[in-house]
Amino acid sequence: MESFDIAVIGAGAAGMMCAAVAGQLGRRVVLIDHSQRLAEKIRISGGGRCNFTNLYAGPANYLSANPHFCRSALARYTPRDFMALLKRHHVTWHEKHKGQLFCDQTSDAVINVLKNECDAGGIAWRAPLSVEQVRQDAEGRFTLDTHSGPIMARALVIATGGLSIPKIGATDFAYRLAKQFGHKLIDTRPALVPLTFAPADWEPFAALSGVSLEVRLATGDKKTGAEFNEDLLLTHRGLSGPGVLQISSYWQPGEPIHIDLLPEQQAVTALLEAKTGTKRQIANLLSDWVPQRLAHVWLETHQIAAEARVADLPDKTLRRIGEALSRWTLTPNGTEGYRKAEVTRGGVDTRDLSSSTMMSARAPGLYFIGEAVDVTGWLGGYNFQWAWASGVAAGQAAAEYVRGA
Repeated sequence: MESFDIAVIGAGAAGMMCAAVAGQLGRRVVLIDHSQRLAEKIRISGGGRCNFTNLYAGPANYLSANPHFCRSALARYTPRDFMALLKRHHVTWHEKHKGQLFCDQTSDAVINVLKNECDAGGIAWRAPLSVEQVRQDAEGRFTLDTHSGPIMARALVIATGGLSIPKIGATDFAYRLAKQFGHKLIDTRPALVPLTFAPADWEPFAALSGVSLEVRLATGDKKTGAEFNEDLLLTHRGLSGPGVLQISSYWQPGEPIHIDLLPEQQAVTALLEAKTGTKRQIANLLSDWVPQRLAHVWLETHQIAAEARVADLPDKTLRRIGEALSRWTLTPNGTEGYRKAEVTRGGVDTRDLSSSTMMSARAPGLYFIGEAVDVTGWLGGYNFQWAWASGVAAGQAAAEYVRGA
């Protein structure tokens, strides 16, 4: 039987970070993953450039049933800390949009940094290796039954992520283990995911697949909803693009979403002003503000003749058009599911975890980090920052825990 101070299951962003920290603090750490290819989410992030953090990451950028839980870890390991780590390894980056940082090289640069940090900590790699069962004895030690034999550890960190993108190895391992040790789960669902519509409802817009524009999207009320100014992309089945992915994390089934197609101007005022001194058709005018194909289809679905001259339309009609442009209301019938979701909302209930150490209140020596727990970040590097921060918190805490065990 192999024996270690700490076993980390899941060699993704959070797991590798945690293992590296604990190993460099002098602990004997084994890092286990069921796949030969490690850190696949890092590899595919940002179109292969890895959007590894966001300069503005803070508690307000995360969703959770326990919204203050992420505060401690994020404060103790910041985006600047991870940037400093990359700099030590001569990895360069650039800011692309709203604080989003991307590698100048490929995502492999970040993976190699984490691997090198793990190697510096003397981490024992066990991949591919599947953990079939976990037991904790009366003295608090964990035994992991694997197809290659048992592994024993005094502390166990679960970093196996959520259910998103199953084709790269996502499983429900973390949730099953959490329930085994008496933890509650917050209902899981796809997040940062495209929205879909009933085929009959979307039929007029299906031909617009590929059309994109910047909009303001909103859903929900002031307490549970959100609003984002981002790009929207029309698809064959519904809506995608950064703005839609953002709003999807807040959208609840059956609720509408509201789209302001002209977020930078007052649509009613602009239409009434355009009425004076113009002989233009309404479709041509709208095409100055939104893509032409969308303008024509949008007018058709609102029973407005595209060839109608703006000057001939009553003020009442122009106001109605303007109000509809500013608040185009649609009700999705679902999402593209976990296969296209970037993250999983929900997970292990954080109310039974320490916000400073990530340790379970139900099983001393057991830790949950990263996407496995009920902390979901915005699009744009926020989820990786949570992975780094929670991984560091658990790595430091587990190293201290086994020192005194």
